[in-house]
Amino acid sequence: MKPKHEYYETLGIKRGAAEDEIRKAYRRLARKHHPDVNPGDKAAEDRFKNVQEAYDVLSDAKKRQMYDQFGFYSETGFPGAGGPQGPGAGFGFDGFDFTDIFTGAAGGARGGMKPEDFGQQGGGSKFSDLFSQFLGGNRRAQRQPEKGADLEYTLSIDFWRSMKGTQVKLNIARQEQCATCHGSGQSGGGNILCPGCNGSGTVSQQAGAMRFNLSCPRCEGTGRLRNVCHTCHGDGRVTSQETVDVRIPAGVHSGDRLRVAGKGNAGTMGAAAGDLYITLRVDPHPFFEREGDDIKIQIPVTVWEAALGTKIEVPTIDGRALLKIPQGTQNGQRFRLRERGVNNARKDKRGDQIIEVVVQAPKAQDERTREILRELAQLHDEDPRAEMWAKI
Repeated sequence: MKPKHEYYETLGIKRGAAEDEIRKAYRRLARKHHPDVNPGDKAAEDRFKNVQEAYDVLSDAKKRQMYDQFGFYSETGFPGAGGPQGPGAGFGFDGFDFTDIFTGAAGGARGGMKPEDFGQQGGGSKFSDLFSQFLGGNRRAQRQPEKGADLEYTLSIDFWRSMKGTQVKLNIARQEQCATCHGSGQSGGGNILCPGCNGSGTVSQQAGAMRFNLSCPRCEGTGRLRNVCHTCHGDGRVTSQETVDVRIPAGVHSGDRLRVAGKGNAGTMGAAAGDLYITLRVDPHPFFEREGDDIKIQIPVTVWEAALGTKIEVPTIDGRALLKIPQGTQNGQRFRLRERGVNNARKDKRGDQIIEVVVQAPKAQDERTREILRELAQLHDEDPRAEMWAKI
């Protein structure tokens, strides 16, 4: 029997992936395809179910072992299990000690089978132990409390809010503790008899001519099932919308991540909730450009301001400031205003503002202007490119 989907491919991971890698892949895909994130999208709902199914098998050591060995996993074990099939049907191995195979009592008539024939290194090993490990017949561990998954959120803010800091309210979808069962996943009335094994804790499995009694996969060998809560369907958590207040500190960069403790998904069975991580995206400003903790800006000046020198007002993130333009300032020349940049709280230091001068030539739109410019050209007839040509 083949699974409907290749589980490793469904989670986008390789065979042999570590438990942590499986968990991270599941959380990422579950958030992406969750029905609450994609309301009314049947395809997304189906993908979410496939991801859930793949994680259920690959996160369980016994289920994953069977899937890796046989290429499938089923609650009933082997294909065709559950009833007599073919020769030898009805023959069970309950109470049969497979070490007899290694003795003359059971195997002597056939010349006796040695432990080495089964890869065993000592006569004390039992073939039944090998089958138990091979078939995953041991009882699985009971459900344990598990910390809630972290949530990821991307938030765009404008340049000024990144400089000054701000407070924002985010509406997020998160799993919180079920109010009906208080996170236990159970309703009143305690446990009920497992219908899969009728309370015995074991089920019969057929493999060709052999039949095995294995631990019931539905109740994990306990013979009882939880009387699950109808609100959360036994998970102990429900998905809801919550408004979270988030403080954005001054001076944040694009790509910075903020952590809001305990605002991820609630844990199971009373375990701690995960955290909410917010990745910031800062919108660019039309004039200010950030470089580390410094702020860069280009300021246009006229030819006569650059030639004669002057004082001009320039914008900063704190407001206006006065800048002295020395006589003979050249195009592209830079000036620095100390501690007019971004405040870095971690370094307890503030950056600078870097001002680049852009000299703008006048537009000669009338004859008088052109006449004055020709007079200036005669007064300053030096070739500004002479030095360049001398070095070529």
